[in-house]
Amino acid sequence: MRTAAETEVRRPSAVRALTTLLAVTAAATVVVEVLNWWYAPEQGFGLAVRTGWAMLRSFGFLLLIGHVRRGRTVARPLGLILAITTVFAVGRLIVPRHGVPPLPGLLGFALLTALCVAVVWLLYRSSAVAGHLVRHRARLVIDRSGISWRELPPRRPEASAWLLTSRVAAFTYSPLMLVPALVAGAAILDGRLFAVPAVLFWLGAGIATSYLVLFCTAFLLRGRRWAGTLLVVITVGVLAVDLPLCWWLLGVDGLVRDGAPLVAAAGLAVYGVRRAARVTDEAAPR
Repeated sequence: MRTAAETEVRRPSAVRALTTLLAVTAAATVVVEVLNWWYAPEQGFGLAVRTGWAMLRSFGFLLLIGHVRRGRTVARPLGLILAITTVFAVGRLIVPRHGVPPLPGLLGFALLTALCVAVVWLLYRSSAVAGHLVRHRARLVIDRSGISWRELPPRRPEASAWLLTSRVAAFTYSPLMLVPALVAGAAILDGRLFAVPAVLFWLGAGIATSYLVLFCTAFLLRGRRWAGTLLVVITVGVLAVDLPLCWWLLGVDGLVRDGAPLVAAAGLAVYGVRRAARVTDEAAPR
């Protein structure tokens, strides 16, 4: 008689290596941020907000571990955008306003970058991992046999990997706008009351962006061409709001630290939409 352990399906070694690598990356994110905070010459409100946001990515990697263990298709685009934004988020905190970055911070950043590159390589270059990430989200099903919770393919046509990547990248727009807006809130505490309307507008735009992206990507995954165009328009609008406000309220330093991650996410989202449209055109009958 077989035991439960003997009948359990063993995951491929590449998948087990990926989950271990993700756990190490999550821990490394926290360690590097603590080092950055410890060695930072200015431990102000802005650094605290940026550090807290960067540390939240460790929870993102833990969430990604769950998707990988369950074999979810969303794991690949989620891992890609997590790796890219993590490198940008940590990199912007390494460089001080003046002087040379501390050696421990540089070493930690190099280690974290290597871990993120390894994560992306396993997600997109390992055939064993690709063969494992094929499952869809479980849903509540009511049929003749009763009520059950089981995996079902989506009712809509299966979205391409590039559309999923665009969707995940677009979902980062709102937090990438809200973080610098909160940092700019420190200007109000310093007596710059003229910044109050701009900061409130910035916060409102960040919240509104989350709803716009949610609406747009719902139709994007259903293959609507107009949704791809709308996402590009939203992306342009987000950049037009965020980048000037970063430059005005946070200076060139804030423009680089907070604008660069948003530009990277925007570029990935637009590139994914264009690649998905190109693949669809090539697959269409002539």
